[in-house]
Amino acid sequence: MLDQRLVRDNPELISRELGRRGMDVDLTGLQLIAQQQRDLEERRSGLQADGNRIGKEVGQRIQAGADPKGAEVAELRLQGNQIKQTVAVLEDEEKQLTARLREELLSYPNLPSKACPDGRSEDDNKEVRRWGDPRVEDGLMEHWQIAEQLSLLDTERSVRIAQSRFVTLFGQGARLERSLINFMLDLHTGKGYREVLPPVLVNSASLKGSGQLPKFAEESFRCADDDLWLTPTAEVPLTSLHRDEIIPSEQLPLRYVAYSPCFRREAGSYGRDTRGLIRLHQFNKVELYWFVHPEHSEEAHAQITADAEAVLQALELPYRVLELCTGDLGFSAARTYDLEVWLAGAGAFREISSCSVCSDFQARRSSIRTKDGKTTRLVHTL
Repeated sequence: MLDQRLVRDNPELISRELGRRGMDVDLTGLQLIAQQQRDLEERRSGLQADGNRIGKEVGQRIQAGADPKGAEVAELRLQGNQIKQTVAVLEDEEKQLTARLREELLSYPNLPSKACPDGRSEDDNKEVRRWGDPRVEDGLMEHWQIAEQLSLLDTERSVRIAQSRFVTLFGQGARLERSLINFMLDLHTGKGYREVLPPVLVNSASLKGSGQLPKFAEESFRCADDDLWLTPTAEVPLTSLHRDEIIPSEQLPLRYVAYSPCFRREAGSYGRDTRGLIRLHQFNKVELYWFVHPEHSEEAHAQITADAEAVLQALELPYRVLELCTGDLGFSAARTYDLEVWLAGAGAFREISSCSVCSDFQARRSSIRTKDGKTTRLVHTL
């Protein structure tokens, strides 16, 4: 979530940076709400100071010999009670404005990093490096053709069980999936990551905290009778591991790795390539997630990307690293590297991983802070 102080004091900066994403926004209304909220806060604080002064004065006058039930003290107490009533009204108005401003800001994406290259679409993404030698030959089979030939997956029976865009893995296909999950978990825990097995059902607060709600509600599966959703990514429960917490700075960075089934409606992908294991409603994923001190997020971004690359290198899969331009950034991301694996049968690179630094965007939505001595500030997440 964007900083309310920026909305109030520097809306031009927000408009300019969101403009880099290709957005044309008018923050006049939000700035007005933020200013009203600040004015109420200052007025309330001033009245509370007056109330404290009056309370102190009552004690001093009684100590000096004034009659506790006399008119002089009664007048001061009346003033104090009136101030308390006014403060209560102002607090209620302030809470309403704060909640309204927060709800409005939930729909705005993160500001891109200054280092993020400007661009309008995926066509403007920058290739950073490549690893391995892509195999280029005519007549190679697609992954789904190989899987069907070896009876590793079945889509027709999956439609009978659920609906289209689900798969059932059999035999070596199921074993391969399980082995890859264990391989990645073992690789990352061997590098110091702490393994997590989170719930696959998450509440709305968790989805708001990570940035999936309200924008991506239509892309998610929701339980009809409960405030629970099937998680679209382990990023959601991992973000909420420390929601509403203050993490001592000496504990940072916190590095987690989690396997989780993921569920997405993929409502916007009709007409695109959806054969085999691409754009399924349900898939398994191993997620890396960091909570870091704000001063160390840049080097953490490089490291988490290297850790993801290590998986592909160990599997000897040729890939390339792309830095996404501002117009192709994800909602919560400030800067992103995509890892794209070469699929020889398709003769193309396919995104297999996104490594993003989200600055304090998710931490502000989830109220996750760290403390340096007497200073408390928001952490950064990756």
